[in-house]
Amino acid sequence: MTLTTPPIGHGDEAASAWVQRWSHLLPEGGSVLDVACGRGRHARWFHQRGLRVVAVDRSAEAIAAIDLPPERCETCVTDIENGPWPFSGRQFDAVVVTNYLWRPLLPTLLASLASGGVLIYETFAAGNETVGKPSRPDFLLQPGELLQVCQALRIVAFEEGFEDRPSPRFVQRIVAVRELKAGSGTPTSPPARYRLG
Repeated sequence: MTLTTPPIGHGDEAASAWVQRWSHLLPEGGSVLDVACGRGRHARWFHQRGLRVVAVDRSAEAIAAIDLPPERCETCVTDIENGPWPFSGRQFDAVVVTNYLWRPLLPTLLASLASGGVLIYETFAAGNETVGKPSRPDFLLQPGELLQVCQALRIVAFEEGFEDRPSPRFVQRIVAVRELKAGSGTPTSPPARYRLG
């Protein structure tokens, strides 16, 4: 009898290299909001690093696939595009979004960042229509769009361009920090150090 590994389904793959690269910016034991989380590849990544995760997606099937202890991973099935924001009044040490774009939600995501909180965002960009899906402009970031969205934050890293692995695609990605509120440090405090990987 030959054992074979089942094929990796959408959302079962490893955490995004971008997310992995910048995870060190999150505070130990902090809270992460994983938006449009799918089957929880990033929820698992952050859970393994000792962070508290809140995972939200509209697919009950995808959420059910996230098999993490409920005391460390809160899950929420809701349509964040057509219903009320389920985390009103809550803030997180990080907000993570990959392969998802709903422009009306962007201000809410930024408002969900606690002081010192990190936004890690990566999704498809204009040009992707020439190599595959998504191809509708509604789902593709325009040149420099994330820079504009995050102009009130401290930009730590930004990339925009084409890559051919794991498949050909145009992407845009950013890491930005809501810097600590004034008065949270002393006048002699050194500047924040955002280690580059």
